[in-house]
Amino acid sequence: MKILMVCLGNICRSPMAEGILKGKIRERNLEIEVDSAGTGSWHAGENPDPRAISTAKKFGIDISGQVARQFSVYDFDAFDHIFAMDSSNLRDILRLARSKSDISKVSLILSYLPEINLKDVPDPWFGSQDGFTEVFNLLDQACDAVIDSLEKDFLQKD
Repeated sequence: MKILMVCLGNICRSPMAEGILKGKIRERNLEIEVDSAGTGSWHAGENPDPRAISTAKKFGIDISGQVARQFSVYDFDAFDHIFAMDSSNLRDILRLARSKSDISKVSLILSYLPEINLKDVPDPWFGSQDGFTEVFNLLDQACDAVIDSLEKDFLQKD
């Protein structure tokens, strides 16, 4: 199974989500690949924002080696699940969809946390370090819910 996390520039939210999910996959000894991308190309080739790197590091996750890239229509072929960080990214991803199969792979990551009554992961780019910590904690919860759901789906197929 392959999962893609997508935000706007691929330097804040989606790199943190990728790092968090990879850590949870290792803890549970699952065979799932994770990557991230941005709907925009502004930061392609760059490492994550230093605030995202330091926030993840504070929680024991190293995302410093990640490199931003832009989402591509070919990602629909390469990934089983594509998680958008917010509604704007969701719309941008769906504009590139070629089929119902492509569309079925895409969802908002916070749809896995209906109890929090929040649709979009806030973009911490313009805020303070505290905003990155809040986003990290939100993504941590969402990644737990994603993994739980995937494990449950996998067990039901056996």
